[in-house]
Amino acid sequence: MIRLSVNINKAATLRNARGGNNPNLIEFAIDCERFGADGITVHPRPDERHIKREDVLLLKNVIKTEFNIEGFPSKDFIDLVLQVKPDQVTLVPDLPNVLTSNAGWNTIKNQKFLKEIINTFHNEGIRTSLFIETEEEMIIAAKETNTDRVELYTESYARNFFNDQEKAIKPFIDAAHLAQKINLEVNAGHDLNLQNLNFFASKIKYLKEVSIGHALICDALYFGLENTIQMYKRNLK
Repeated sequence: MIRLSVNINKAATLRNARGGNNPNLIEFAIDCERFGADGITVHPRPDERHIKREDVLLLKNVIKTEFNIEGFPSKDFIDLVLQVKPDQVTLVPDLPNVLTSNAGWNTIKNQKFLKEIINTFHNEGIRTSLFIETEEEMIIAAKETNTDRVELYTESYARNFFNDQEKAIKPFIDAAHLAQKINLEVNAGHDLNLQNLNFFASKIKYLKEVSIGHALICDALYFGLENTIQMYKRNLK
């Protein structure tokens, strides 16, 4: 069964828009788990425009499924991860001013940098994943960093899905097959939604986990949070 990790950044954005604590992010995460989420993902950024450092520390104490923290491995981020010790850390190459993750790692250029950071996390028993695109050479180089997993950046799949589904999915099928061949586990995320998720999940063998936030929160406005999480989980079967 492919695991669904719900990214709760957008719930934090809504809270921050008015100040105060509505919606209560901690209760929101607990409810996501209660409604069937297999994990919770957060992406704290330096400006705290959605997830705040305090949120991450509080979530550590309440999440019962799997806690995934993603972000650029700055010193502050690394220190936070080492303090919280989540189940998984997903490293992304985002600069501080990026609106949302929009590219995968160049694992050739950044191999030494990533390898040192991943070793630090492994020493604390934290599973690691690298946000990556589908190029063969980047996947092979990712293996050399000693990461446990790669998270395939699926924006191009989502963008091209309605034009040609088979063409859109093929690079991801090839990438997942290569990752499995060299003993890398595979996650996926970015712009996956109720329209394109089932096809992706049915075609990508070896898929361990998807991380979905923006689309899921938007759908919850129409369908309700519990129903929406169950709809996404059905699409993963």
